Amino acid sequence: MSANSFDARSTLQVGDESYEIFRLDKVEGSARLPYSLKVLLENLLRTEDGANITADHIRALGNWDPSAQPSQEIQFTPARVIMQDFTGVPCVVDLATMREAVKELGGDPARINPLAPAELVIDHSVIADRFGTPEAFTQNVELEYGRNKERYQFLRWGQTAFDEFKVVPPGTGIVHQVNIEHLARTVMVRGGQAYPDTLVGTDSHTTMVNGLGVLGWGVGGIEAEAAMLGQPVSMLIPRVVGFKLTGSLPTGTTATDLVLTITEMLRKHGVVGKFVEFYGEGVSSIPLANRATIGNMSPEFGSTAAIFPIDGETINYLKLTGRSEQQLALVEAYAKQQGLWLDPAAEPDFSEKLELDLSTVVPSIAGPKRPQDRIVLAGAAEQFAQDVRNYVSEDEETGKESFPASDAPAVDHNGMPTKPTPVIAPDGSQYEIDHGAVTVAAITSCTNTSNPYVMVAAALVAKKAVEKGLTRKPWVKTTLAPGSKVVMDYYDRAGLTPYLDKLGFNLVGYGCTTCIGNSGPLPEEVSKAVNEADLAVTSVLSGNRNFEGRINPDVKMNYLASPPLVVAYAIAGSMKVDITKDALGTDQSGNPVYLADIWPSEKEVEEVVASAIGQEMFNTSYADVFAGDAQWQALPIPTGNTFEWDPESTYVRKPPYFEGMAMEPAPVQDVTDARVLAKLGDSVTTDHISPAGAIKADTPAGKYLTEHGVERRDFNSYGSRRGNHEVMIRGTFANIRLRNQVAPGTEGGYTRDFTQEGSPVSFIYDASQNYQAAGIPLVILAGKEYGSGSSRDWAAKGTALLGVKAVIAESYERIHRSNLIGMGVLPLQFPEGASALSLGLTGEETFSISGVTELNDGTTPSTVKVTTDTGIEFDAVVRIDTPGEADYYRNGGIMHYVLRQLAGS
Repeated sequence: MSANSFDARSTLQVGDESYEIFRLDKVEGSARLPYSLKVLLENLLRTEDGANITADHIRALGNWDPSAQPSQEIQFTPARVIMQDFTGVPCVVDLATMREAVKELGGDPARINPLAPAELVIDHSVIADRFGTPEAFTQNVELEYGRNKERYQFLRWGQTAFDEFKVVPPGTGIVHQVNIEHLARTVMVRGGQAYPDTLVGTDSHTTMVNGLGVLGWGVGGIEAEAAMLGQPVSMLIPRVVGFKLTGSLPTGTTATDLVLTITEMLRKHGVVGKFVEFYGEGVSSIPLANRATIGNMSPEFGSTAAIFPIDGETINYLKLTGRSEQQLALVEAYAKQQGLWLDPAAEPDFSEKLELDLSTVVPSIAGPKRPQDRIVLAGAAEQFAQDVRNYVSEDEETGKESFPASDAPAVDHNGMPTKPTPVIAPDGSQYEIDHGAVTVAAITSCTNTSNPYVMVAAALVAKKAVEKGLTRKPWVKTTLAPGSKVVMDYYDRAGLTPYLDKLGFNLVGYGCTTCIGNSGPLPEEVSKAVNEADLAVTSVLSGNRNFEGRINPDVKMNYLASPPLVVAYAIAGSMKVDITKDALGTDQSGNPVYLADIWPSEKEVEEVVASAIGQEMFNTSYADVFAGDAQWQALPIPTGNTFEWDPESTYVRKPPYFEGMAMEPAPVQDVTDARVLAKLGDSVTTDHISPAGAIKADTPAGKYLTEHGVERRDFNSYGSRRGNHEVMIRGTFANIRLRNQVAPGTEGGYTRDFTQEGSPVSFIYDASQNYQAAGIPLVILAGKEYGSGSSRDWAAKGTALLGVKAVIAESYERIHRSNLIGMGVLPLQFPEGASALSLGLTGEETFSISGVTELNDGTTPSTVKVTTDTGIEFDAVVRIDTPGEADYYRNGGIMHYVLRQLAGS
């Protein structure tokens, strides 16, 4: 029950139904607030308890100063939690482990239950092993079940053992698309109350639902678990960047072009830790699918959320996707009552403002390794010619990046590196590939596969190309992985599926596939040629992430593009081709065919969307979405309140987090005589830290699996084994593109082991075991934007389990910094303007950190003293930003804090 200090409790009548609401207009100053802060304000009004959430917190939000730096802490209570299976399995593993720990502390294990609705969509496990054949989907699903049976049984147990926990089975869709098409409520109804739908999700692209007016963002699995258990998310009232949109998109541009333009603008502006909110006359011209595409890319801007207010377009989309008439009426009535309905002419108070005239957007792609590196399509071939040198040159700048390059190459007549390499296909035919060859062309990922305009455009490009006799190049692995079954329904209804099939874009699965590294292997003969000649080949995908080493181990350069451009590049076959003016191929008569010849008009796309997509498709696809197919239903389910761990399982194991845990936390200690496990450059992402992708046989994880009787062919991926901490620790900091400056000249998961004579190069895991056996704490040194990228809880869990006590970086991205604290690792920051390089740190020193013990007195020091055995001293900034985070750190992590709270009550 809310303390209701502002007398905000009221009633809203919608049709025959009556709902309790908390009126925002009862708080002075609420009318001028941005939409996103109004949602937070309602959250505080409804959850005001007089202790954690007080009238003063509510007043602070009502009196929000847009120009102030964030300093006021508030407690945000999400309405629900959404998860995908890679990050969700560890959440359920931890909940199952917490049940046992509560029991050992004398509490009731049934207390460990989601208190907020928690929904998990299995979408990260399907790998595009098979492609270019009508059987690809069926074969990939069979392989998926074969690899993941143990995990899926465990999730089915969770579905029966925990209240308020639901699982969307494999082969259904991508979590974010299922979220906007079905799970999102926009206005939540629970216990007779109506309030804004809000959420946190274990995938950073949870922000896709911002396009629907739903406030939410990605958190680590650690924070998600706490939210499921009723813990509010501790946060500072953020700065809000108003992004004004005017005009409308010109013909020939897509939502992808718009989102890459916005990504570039916001990265340049700097929005890390801020909310972005879209407003202005131009918002009305943006279809909901395009808004969702923009919201999806929020992590690529660096913002916490990127939200569009509710308006008529929101209602139209909710109606199209099968929401009930009562729900539609409620969303509209509630939004208008609470001042949450978009007024295109309004200018709310914002901390900062940007503006974009939509008519200035031009066709674009992004790459070769960051989503914010936008390239105008007309200059893409020219830019490639410059960028490829970074991947084939021996002229490396040490310390700038943590990634490798290759040997110096030959160049062609244009001065571009070239190394034509023959490939013999299985049918005996022969062709050549060179640097820049497009070896993966994937229509994949939630960013675009939820958007019918770009998906239909891709199919129409395929249709026109096939009609002119064009084909994909033989070295291109082409895959189609839609975000939901609805996509294939409208392709079939419009008669477009056969054309995609003809170009090799057969359905490979409903899941993330290529965007998360589940691209599957390249054809053997292509892979062999690429590796033997050390070619810098490329991928083109319609996803949101293109970090190095992420898409495919054979592919060095990765480009984000709209689905229709993915099809075009599959036909062109090389990034050296200027697809805006070079011919893509020739027609049946030998005449050149250009991109303009096969590009559909806006009218053609809209006609297909209007005629082929209807409400009944969504009703049918989601009628029984949690039931699953026969294969899912046939999985045997363990029973009982606590899980029966299989000691032989290599997928799901009980983690060691709570071993020996007492009701009272031990005092926080300073760090003494620590060694550096890794010294890293700028832009090291959670992809480089967290285990991801394939498991190689000669790595610590591969050796562990071999020792446990697992055949090489059954290793599966790190993501699929996230429920096994033994595999995951061994894969932390093991990304093939990581360059640890403590072990110069190496790439991958290597360091130097200073416990051994001569400090030899060693696997990071092996060295960590030796350090821990010797009682030596560890630290990580890093550059700017440490931990950017996906919300990967294992980037923090693995760091903690390797024995790392502190990370010292130049700057952090939000989620990873928070997750480090959630696992009891201290995030520190070099003094402003300083770095490991400027301070002369080599990574061979021993480090001591003093002043940390101040936390035992209930205060958080602003800085701590860092000293080395070589005489270097500096004051590191303590990045524990809120009192709530300090509580988590004192307890050894967020799970320990929650567990003690629950067991104690």
